[in-house]
Amino acid sequence: MTDAFSGSRHPNAMRLLSVNVGQPREFPWQGRTVVTSIFKSPIEGAVRVSGTNVEGDEQSDLTVHGGHRKAVYAYPSEHYAFWKRELGVDTLMWGAFGENLTIEGLLEGGVRVGDRFRIGSVELEVTQPRSPCFKLGVRFGRLDMVKRFLQSGRSGFYLSIIQDGSLQAGDRIELVSRLSKSDTIAEQFQEVLRRNAASA
Repeated sequence: MTDAFSGSRHPNAMRLLSVNVGQPREFPWQGRTVVTSIFKSPIEGAVRVSGTNVEGDEQSDLTVHGGHRKAVYAYPSEHYAFWKRELGVDTLMWGAFGENLTIEGLLEGGVRVGDRFRIGSVELEVTQPRSPCFKLGVRFGRLDMVKRFLQSGRSGFYLSIIQDGSLQAGDRIELVSRLSKSDTIAEQFQEVLRRNAASA
């Protein structure tokens, strides 16, 4: 067992719970219309992951999402219980935070930048924590959602696609290689917060 940040469980406990995709859609927000792909839904069966994307998923704004370093977004399922309490809701569907991969047993404090993981036949490399834009607030209908997300420290992390392949819910997550001296995602996220505070 782990707490919300400290690390990963036994390798055999690391697995993919859900694959989630979404297409760009228009949504009214604060008197204007925004285009966002943050509304993602779980899909069943094997899903192709190649290039800079998960099949069936499309990023709306490539200046802040997508590309090689942000091809896939993973979010720990362990955080969902916290968010249900925090937001006062009974249920949250996997993919609620715009993640492509809802994962289990792999947390920010136990993931290092440069770590490589294999899920199914796909190999992925951890690149950075997520710093959400205002569209996370659009997703939850809350102006304070980005602030809450940042304060929580529950960032999830982006991955680049090293080897194309396919994956599906239920697949084990295997650590392929690790850069032992690199920052953890939790450490890097705290550094992002410090820089933001200094420039505010």
